[in-house]
Amino acid sequence: MSEQLNGKKIIQIIFSEYLVLVGIAMLVLVTAILEPKFLSPQNLNNVMRQFGPLIMVALGMTFVIIGGFIDLSVAGMLSLIAVVTISLIEPLGQVPALLIGLCLGAFCGYLNSVLVVISGAMTQAEALFITYGMSVVYGGLALIFSGGSTKQMSGIKADTSLFKEIGSGNIGILSVSFVMFLGILVLLYVFQNKTFMGRAICLTGGNKTAAKLAGIPINRSIAFIYTISGFMTALGAIVLFSRVTTASPVIGKGYETNAILAVVVGGTTLVGGKGSVLRTVLGTLLVILMSNCLNLLGVSVYMQYIMKGAILILAIWLDNRKQL
Repeated sequence: MSEQLNGKKIIQIIFSEYLVLVGIAMLVLVTAILEPKFLSPQNLNNVMRQFGPLIMVALGMTFVIIGGFIDLSVAGMLSLIAVVTISLIEPLGQVPALLIGLCLGAFCGYLNSVLVVISGAMTQAEALFITYGMSVVYGGLALIFSGGSTKQMSGIKADTSLFKEIGSGNIGILSVSFVMFLGILVLLYVFQNKTFMGRAICLTGGNKTAAKLAGIPINRSIAFIYTISGFMTALGAIVLFSRVTTASPVIGKGYETNAILAVVVGGTTLVGGKGSVLRTVLGTLLVILMSNCLNLLGVSVYMQYIMKGAILILAIWLDNRKQL
């Protein structure tokens, strides 16, 4: 009897704590058998470069969801930052354009937090609609700024070597964008687990009333999580257009869904208060590998949308089951 209980407990632990790792292992194994090209150095390098833009956005989204909120503005924000940054390379130079892009992302994120606070949107549902509205605003600004046209790096007469290095350069066997991710991951992990504000964000997401009574600066926590999200979205935008060498006013379409999918699949609970940037890395890896594997196996894009939606629904269902 005790052995049966132990067996059930082990299965419960696997499904609650290590389901993402099991999913990644099964995905890699099945695809490697069906399509040997999956393990080729060229494809693995491609996966590494695809990983960069999404993981940046997803890491920022992690803090927003841990804080008990949501951010749908990242799609429009990413598009706006991409077209603004690439347009400023020629008149201002690479470094000023890069810094302005990062500052624009942080400002847009902070603006989101201001709107959330002054509107009294203290629930995730209310924040969802506000940030969706801001995504439409940012997307519209991207269309106005670009004139509705796609910006090409190949058409820029000024030096673009910095962005080319970000998009296609390597440091040893690792891509530059992957090395950037590793450095940022360490910083965000330390911030989340070793600083007062990192712990304050978790407490805010867990119970806003209790956090306020405990002296946690709720409004400051909200400002931090949305500013981090904006800054990380800016990094994702820069890595993305540096890789594809173009920036369109709709380049960020779908990134909000994929980022939320990566965070939730990684194990960060949607109710807030619990999550980890390390788990988001696993969730992002699963999302990227799934897209890569399905592309190699010739699965249509439309079917991939259905599968991602189904996985998101399953992840939310499992998350709710863990809260019971």
